[in-house]
Amino acid sequence: MVTATALEAELLELAGSVPDPELPVLTLRELGVLRAVHVSGADTVEVDLTPTYTGCPAIEAMSLDIERVLRAHGMREVTVRTVLAPAWSTDDISPEGRRKLQEFGIAPPRVHRDAGPVALALGPTRTREADTDPVAPDPVRCPHCGSAETELLSRFSSTACKALRRCLACREPFDHFKEL
Repeated sequence: MVTATALEAELLELAGSVPDPELPVLTLRELGVLRAVHVSGADTVEVDLTPTYTGCPAIEAMSLDIERVLRAHGMREVTVRTVLAPAWSTDDISPEGRRKLQEFGIAPPRVHRDAGPVALALGPTRTREADTDPVAPDPVRCPHCGSAETELLSRFSSTACKALRRCLACREPFDHFKEL
């Protein structure tokens, strides 16, 4: 295992502080998409960034924001590489990121119990959380009132990584960051 230099640690912190363009309440560090920073000269740096999914449209904006921040810190050459392996998972979201999503009114993703592929069950668009879910049996709780009685209204919301749900207790709609 290679130990990061003090400069790499500093640049990683700076790049990690960049807000996510689709969820500005989270930083790239909290989202877990920033993998590494490698300094290869006095003012040359490579950044490894993993998208939340292969076709993520925000990866270009993330890259440009990272380049801007690191250039402002004196790095002349900044290269942001898209790294697809290991794949990003919602388990990579930090506890602080999960807390921020909840406070922002977005139900955070449930933590996977085991590694491996996530099963996809096809079925009706509207489902109650009481229905059996073999992958994540924990209910999606309403970020407004905390109720576990929620229903899925749409598998997609404002971004592909979120679903639209409604609380059956307080009747408020909310986004749920889907598990991957």
